[in-house]
Amino acid sequence: MALLTIEENAGKNPDTSGLAHHPLLGLGFRPFYLLAAAFSIVAIPVWLLRYYGFLQSLVHVDLAWHAHEMIFGFAVAVIVGFLYTAGRNWTGLWTPRRGPLAAIALLWLAGRLAMLLTQPLLAAAVDLLFLPVAAVPLYRVLQSAKSKRNIFLVALLMLLALCNLGFHAARLGWLPISPLQPVHAAILVIAVIETAIGGRVIPHFTANAISHARPIIDERRDRITLILTAGVAFAWALSLPGPFIAGIAAAAAMAQTTRLAGWKPLCTLRNPLLWILHASYAWLVLGLLLLAMSALGLTSTSAAFHVLAIGAMAGLIMGMITRTALGHTGRSLRAGRGETVMYLLIQIGVASRLLAAAGPAHLRDVGLMLSAACWSAAFLLYALIYGPYLFHARVDAREG
Repeated sequence: MALLTIEENAGKNPDTSGLAHHPLLGLGFRPFYLLAAAFSIVAIPVWLLRYYGFLQSLVHVDLAWHAHEMIFGFAVAVIVGFLYTAGRNWTGLWTPRRGPLAAIALLWLAGRLAMLLTQPLLAAAVDLLFLPVAAVPLYRVLQSAKSKRNIFLVALLMLLALCNLGFHAARLGWLPISPLQPVHAAILVIAVIETAIGGRVIPHFTANAISHARPIIDERRDRITLILTAGVAFAWALSLPGPFIAGIAAAAAMAQTTRLAGWKPLCTLRNPLLWILHASYAWLVLGLLLLAMSALGLTSTSAAFHVLAIGAMAGLIMGMITRTALGHTGRSLRAGRGETVMYLLIQIGVASRLLAAAGPAHLRDVGLMLSAACWSAAFLLYALIYGPYLFHARVDAREG
């Protein structure tokens, strides 16, 4: 089964007359990468303004909203856009585009507006639709192509949908748990997705770009790492005893460390498109270690999940939404100054957020402000540079 490749089969430039044929609706990455970037620019400042006592009229903006929207708003949009694009490459069949893609993107947008402006029950009804609706066409494409190796990704999307259901049930008082628990479980499901996809693309991209790197791929180790990481997600979701969670999280971190070391990350330091992927995967290792410590009461849960969400998740997202957008708009895979600044901003942002969560109390506000500024600046830069790429047809006149 093919890996996610950057080039697609050559084809005629599509008829771009009419909104449904606009290049923005040519393939899943285009609208969802742009929507996710635009949303992320404003979502963190809105939350911080509310946190510090401003924007009191936004009564639905609270800690639960912030946690939910960063995962089921921002991250899920990128994941769906990525999987639609990868699904096209894996199978040679079209995933949603044009009108159907526009409808799915509008459903995502309706969820964001509902979460911000409407009562919890109506917000749940609208927001819960997106993941199942988005998963169905992906499943049909993979099933039609008999791409059995990738069907599990649809199952992971449905696990995210289940986590989202748990969030809304808790928020409505139907489940006697904190709404944050399903969000944390979703972050760990995303860690499983990162483990699965990262194991395919990171060593592959490294080997293609650096001839002397020779990254090591060990299928047995990869399976063990994936199983352990999935075990962490289930253990946390089921609120198993702290020592058990700590043990399996530490084991997963060790497995991830040996895996990453085999990919030769130090060979990538002069290639920003590569080092951002390796650095983000290293944050995944640290996040799992911090999770083990938090399960034993040695550090805050916030520190662990912010490292997983900003360092690993957002770092890999930034690495992939730049790389795939360059490749799938027909541009060369080369990072300029803009990309390098985006990648560095994410690194400063996660370090600052870790300082706010686990550092001295008097530095908390500084860490929060710096992290938020870096986050918004990184995605604003992405929107400014990549917005025109996503809005216009491929420079090589191919479809997609």
